[in-house]
Parts: sequence; C-alpha cells; structure tokens
Amino acid sequence: MIKQTIDKYLGRFLVFLMVLITLDVLWGVFTRYILGHQAGWTEELARFLLIWIGILGAAFASGQKAHLSINLLEPKLSLVSQKRLKQIIALFILFFAVAVLVVGGMRLVYITQVLQQHSAALQIPMAMVYTIVPVSGLLIIFYQIYFLREISKIHIEKPG
Repeated sequence: MIKQTIDKYLGRFLVFLMVLITLDVLWGVFTRYILGHQAGWTEELARFLLIWIGILGAAFASGQKAHLSINLLEPKLSLVSQKRLKQIIALFILFFAVAVLVVGGMRLVYITQVLQQHSAALQIPMAMVYTIVPVSGLLIIFYQIYFLREISKIHIEKPG
C-alpha cells in the first residue's frame, strides 16, 4: 500500500518537473528568438530541473524494476539460485544507495551549505539543488527493502 502511494506521488512529481522544464525551455527559446535576448535564468533552471528529473527518475525506475539490467545469468540458474541472486543484487543496490547517495549526498549538501554556495542566475542555495541526491537515495533504499521483503516471501518447493 505504501509503495503504491509513493509510486503515485513520485510519478506525479516527475510529470510536474517535466512540464516545468518544458515550459522553461520554451520560454528560453521564445525570449531568445522572438524578444532578441534570452532570460538568463532559464538555462540554469533547466539544468537544475534536469538534475532532479534524472536522479528522481532513477529512483522511480528502481522502484518499478525498470532500471537497466543484463539478464544473462538468471535464466540459467535454479529457482533457489535465482532468488539468492535477486537478494544479492538488491543488497548491492542498497549498499550503493546508502554509501553514495545518502552519505555522499548529505556530505555534498552539508559542504555546499557551509560554504554558502548560491547559483549564479537564480541565487538559490546549491544545497537546495543537491538535496535531491540523498532524497533519491532514501527512496531507492525504501524500494530495495520492499523488494527484499517480497523476495523473502517467495517459497520454493524442493523436489523430492
């Protein structure tokens, strides 16, 4: 139930960001070619929105099991080994999300906050832009724990 709720709101937020980046780019093109001078903030906003869409989109794809994978080994394994392989992969993704996205992302946010870094055109704190990294990491952690629980519920009958 909670996964479906997170999926729904995360999907809607990603759609909102896609609409926002589309409008931003269209406004940038309009101001450049029709008005003769591009609004300086449109390029920076598009860059930040692309970061958010890419990183949040990766978390969403992880939750839908739509991420890139190479499926060469799994079909050749027994059902028990397939289950173990899925658990190992989920644990590796979980470790990556914790170590790189959450811990590394929090460090990035902290450093940019301490250094008081602001974007050039919009003058927003860069820590606010980078906050999406640990947030996406937490979403991926949630999804991987959910998948590990689902995998553990699979009972494989042993012949004999």
